Amino acid sequence: MTRTSTEQTEQAEQTEEAANAGGTTTDVLVIGGGTGGYSTALRAAALGLRVVLAERDAVGGTCLHRGCIPSKAMLHAAELVDGIAEARERWGVKATLDAVDWPSLVATRDDIVARNHRGVEGQLTRAGVTVVRGSAELTGPRSARISGYGEVVARRGVVLATGSRPRMLPGGAADGRRVVTSDDALYAPGLPGSVLVVGGGAIGVEYASLHRSLGADVTLVEAADRLVPLEDAEVSRHLLRGLKKRGIRVEAGARLLEWEVVDEGVRAVVRTARGESVAVAAERLLVAVGREPVTDGLGLAAAGLVTDGRGHVVPADWSRLETAVPGIHVVGDLLPPPSLGLAHASFAEGLLVAETLAGLRTSPVDYATVPRVTYSSPQTAAVGLTEAQARDAGHDVVVNTLPLTAVAKGMVHGRGGLVKVVAERAGRVLGVHLVGPHVSEMIAESQLVVGWDAEPADVAHHIHPHPTLVEAVGEAFLTLAGRGLHQQH
Repeated sequence: MTRTSTEQTEQAEQTEEAANAGGTTTDVLVIGGGTGGYSTALRAAALGLRVVLAERDAVGGTCLHRGCIPSKAMLHAAELVDGIAEARERWGVKATLDAVDWPSLVATRDDIVARNHRGVEGQLTRAGVTVVRGSAELTGPRSARISGYGEVVARRGVVLATGSRPRMLPGGAADGRRVVTSDDALYAPGLPGSVLVVGGGAIGVEYASLHRSLGADVTLVEAADRLVPLEDAEVSRHLLRGLKKRGIRVEAGARLLEWEVVDEGVRAVVRTARGESVAVAAERLLVAVGREPVTDGLGLAAAGLVTDGRGHVVPADWSRLETAVPGIHVVGDLLPPPSLGLAHASFAEGLLVAETLAGLRTSPVDYATVPRVTYSSPQTAAVGLTEAQARDAGHDVVVNTLPLTAVAKGMVHGRGGLVKVVAERAGRVLGVHLVGPHVSEMIAESQLVVGWDAEPADVAHHIHPHPTLVEAVGEAFLTLAGRGLHQQH
């Protein structure tokens, strides 16, 4: 979207009028201090712009305080618990687990979150960003009123970064004890003996995996016909086998018909894919059925903005993430697809908007090359198109699948897994899909492969270290390039 000189003049006049009315004047106003908001603020400040960041809770947002960081800290502890069982059962190490000291585990998790929080606050302070604790409400296209602070006028633009919250089941409410969402699951009291998880996307699968590792009986219900339905079907099947092997009861293609809170927990009825109605009792119901944008109290109408049918703020210009109201940009979970609602995508969006407001030449976020990771046991990681998506798009597709146990390090881990590469026949790589131990640490290479339109032969020229798990990725590309060593295609 190119702005005319008339539009620019009108914007300047509006900004000057608002400034003359009193209040604080800045270059950029960021509303929301999560990953998208604070990355925008840091980059804009580094480019010499004056920035005010309004956050009504704590900088870092859901990812730092209730999502990515605390959940991955807990999943690391869960991995250590699983390792004790593997040591005893597979390696002859006569180790036993006496108990999980919940208060100590929580204290370590909270320390990690607190140190990260202090780090972000320190970065913002050193960058010269003015952080205001309060709720912001738009009063015009370039202005907002922050509770307890006053009016702020932004010369360059306003950035909306208010994030999202968990969706709840219709007619129900979370109490933080018997019924929890992904936001409060980690902070519910104690370890439940049993959990019913509703939602088999990345968040639901991670929490099912976590609770199983910590000793709970877990039932996982997903309405789609497979887990992590946005990922490749073969990855979903492999993940399902891995979770079932760990003793997690999985019902895909199923519906939660009814549920009620009782003294001992929750009683529910699930309609399975086979059409059976099955009673499920659990100490805790964990709802992970997605997230919804947070726009209440933001005053979108005052700025001339509306949301789409799902509550997202849609950019008029995706290359700048700028809305139909010039000067108002949006990042993070407020964005609809193709944005992915992932923290690392929000960082990229924040950088893009900050550089746009600073007048730099920018490139749009390439959502097709953003990695997607599920941090369960087993993990999944992917970038690019699934096999079905590639075929639906009309590509002449060639696929290679290699078990992780085809390489020595995969045998050492002994936990299965696979590498799947989707490519054009005699052409570029379209997607890479991984499932197994530690694959979250293996996907970055494939992001570059897909993002740079590399062909299998390009990757095959690069030597992967032996013995490693990522060696399996190299082997898969060698085979597709017609140079297979341990695998013939």
